[in-house]
Amino acid sequence: MNQLFRRKTYSETDTSTNLLRVLGTWDIVFFGIAAIIGAGSFSSLGEAVFRGGPGVILLYLICGFACGFTALCYAEFASRIPTAGSAYTYAYASFGELIAWVIGWALIMEYSFGNIYVAFSWSDYFTSFLERLGMHIPDYLTCSYTEAKKAFQNGSENKELINAWVNAPLLGSLKFIVDIPALVINGLITWLCYRGVKESKNFNNSLVILKLAVIVLVILVGYSYINTENWTPVSLETGNPSFMPNGFAGVMSAVSGVFFAYIGFDALSVLSEETKDPQKTLPKGMIISLVLCTVIYIALTLVLTGMVDYRKFDGIGDPLSFIFEKTNANVAWMELTVSFVAIVAITTVLLVFQMGQPRIWYAMSRDGLMPKKFQDVHPKYKTPSFATIVTGIVVGVPIIFTDKTFILDFTSIGTIFAFVLVCAGVLMLPPKEKLKGRFHLPYINGKIIFPIIFIGGLVGFYSYQPTFFEEPDTVVITKNGETLLNGKKYTIQEIENNLLTSQKNVKEPFFVLKNETKDNSKSIENSFKTFSNKHQIVIKDNTYLEFRIAIFVFIILNILLCILTFIKNLSLIPLIGLSSCLYLLTGMSHENWFYFGIWFAVGLVIYFCYGYKNSKLRNA
Repeated sequence: MNQLFRRKTYSETDTSTNLLRVLGTWDIVFFGIAAIIGAGSFSSLGEAVFRGGPGVILLYLICGFACGFTALCYAEFASRIPTAGSAYTYAYASFGELIAWVIGWALIMEYSFGNIYVAFSWSDYFTSFLERLGMHIPDYLTCSYTEAKKAFQNGSENKELINAWVNAPLLGSLKFIVDIPALVINGLITWLCYRGVKESKNFNNSLVILKLAVIVLVILVGYSYINTENWTPVSLETGNPSFMPNGFAGVMSAVSGVFFAYIGFDALSVLSEETKDPQKTLPKGMIISLVLCTVIYIALTLVLTGMVDYRKFDGIGDPLSFIFEKTNANVAWMELTVSFVAIVAITTVLLVFQMGQPRIWYAMSRDGLMPKKFQDVHPKYKTPSFATIVTGIVVGVPIIFTDKTFILDFTSIGTIFAFVLVCAGVLMLPPKEKLKGRFHLPYINGKIIFPIIFIGGLVGFYSYQPTFFEEPDTVVITKNGETLLNGKKYTIQEIENNLLTSQKNVKEPFFVLKNETKDNSKSIENSFKTFSNKHQIVIKDNTYLEFRIAIFVFIILNILLCILTFIKNLSLIPLIGLSSCLYLLTGMSHENWFYFGIWFAVGLVIYFCYGYKNSKLRNA
């Protein structure tokens, strides 16, 4: 058992590597901007705005806050351990081998699976751009099989996905549906990462400058079209104008999309062995890039929600070009410009993530937890060649059979989990000698301050959202005889039919009336008639209930942290980072945790079958 948690020691002065050290501070900043500003701002931002309304800006602040403290923890580790591997390496030094493997396994969810989502987003913008130029690719060659099948079975209003399923040619009894642009860009990015980090750096820096220029242009042009009334639409809970029309639970339901917008800053730590003076350069580059990106996200969210009613962003995968369409601001040249630059922006994200995963496998292989082949470094290009090719395959194959929604949630939960362990790992590090020119995480005794912050935040939350601690209802107001539940529109008649008949035929029961059971048809009927007369339905939403349960677990964990801090005098900064990341996990559904558990179990099987037996630390 002790072997499973045996820690690996790293020397702060050991900067030897087979890789080329060519990256400076601003190269790191540009790689950070490249990774952070991409699919999150150009794609998932639309879904986040639709779920949370203008109030989603609070979630961007919360995520930025959490990532800021987490970045400080990554910076502390980077200053102590100037080697490739990111959170995997840091966990090895803090928690031991087993947890290090778990983190390394979880990071596959961030880098490899994250790039699957990014590749899908790139494909959406690429095909959309070609459409605006009058060139059309058949729909069944621009989406995944799973997406098209789900859309057809669920009666989706997405015409492209329906057409893809209906018009797809048959290979035997199987419809041929595959996202060709996503596969092609994955192949090209894999080739670029294989060629070398210097080539990747120059390519990346030029693209980052271009996309930053256009994002500033979007903010400046969009500012003149802002209607401030859009920032306070009618609340679905109270019927009054509100910054959070879907309530605080609605804001938190967007956590996957918002957090995905921040994924990437931690990828910079995998570049330690290709960075000049990593103890100084990496921490500075990480923090600068994160601050800049947070400011940009806040500005973009204000512009989007000010220009267009948040409800219009339902199903919109290209929000920054959408706001300039004919039905909105009607600025054709901006629509075309943003579509093109989105392709550029998302390409840079693919590049950084595709560089990150091979270097984690490289580090794990060096420790004996992965086959030795993953240590292969190309004699000419000085890149982890075999690991890079395998990464391209791991990203490319799932593109054929998975879909964006699943990948987005799956990626986010794995990343936040890694962040939690990094922040907790810093709390376990011994004090270090302060050296000039190195980053040092300031020590602030959290013994009194952290409990005060936590209790104060709890009191503030109760004052702001008192109904959260009561038995809640979610009020869904219907308009023109329609309402929106679980992403699908149902007419009043359809809802009434489901109420008055057996719910066994309903695939996912979309409501349960307060204090009633699904089987009590008469009581449900009476309750429905009372509320339907007012053109609204009071429901207890499953997502909201899951969020409440998660919040109470979060409170219990933080009470334990308060007690531990009081006893052990723990450092405040990593404590706040840990608590913030735990809070972000409250936005994950039970399905996210279920699939994460399966992935976790598979990882453990592989570790005990291979890693445990071949560990260099164990066999030393």
